[in-house]
Amino acid sequence: MKKFLSVLCICLSLTCFSQKADFWDNVQYGGGFTLGFGNNQTTVGISPSAIYNFNNGFSLGTGVNYLYSRINDFTTNVYGASIISLYQTDFGIQFSGDLDYYFAKQTDFSSNNSVKTNFPALHLGVAYNQGRFAVGIRYDVLYDENKSVFASPISPVVRFYF
Repeated sequence: MKKFLSVLCICLSLTCFSQKADFWDNVQYGGGFTLGFGNNQTTVGISPSAIYNFNNGFSLGTGVNYLYSRINDFTTNVYGASIISLYQTDFGIQFSGDLDYYFAKQTDFSSNNSVKTNFPALHLGVAYNQGRFAVGIRYDVLYDENKSVFASPISPVVRFYF
């Protein structure tokens, strides 16, 4: 039995070692960004990520998020981390599920008050994918207007991977 387990461990080690180069061939880097400007309003965000592409159209990865928003004297800084799952169909439609956890700090400069909060989000989305670029819409099924700093559970999706 010990010989069998030893041979099994060696075979698994060789298999993992021989697939190491293939692993990095299936990793893509990219993410998304947010820009918004208006009357006394600025929003800037970035969300870099990395995904691993499996052979069946499924991808799994992780990312980090940062969003800055200022409306008049009110600012919001949001930091977060994501687990990303994507499924690419043969006809250009991409389905996504993102589990995010956010940490936010909102500051009202007119009264010098700050509020810190944290909350989860589970975004389910659909996007049109053309090559390395996808655009679509997603919905936060865990949205709680009393905890979230976002105005709506619906948000646009813009993704790109290299």
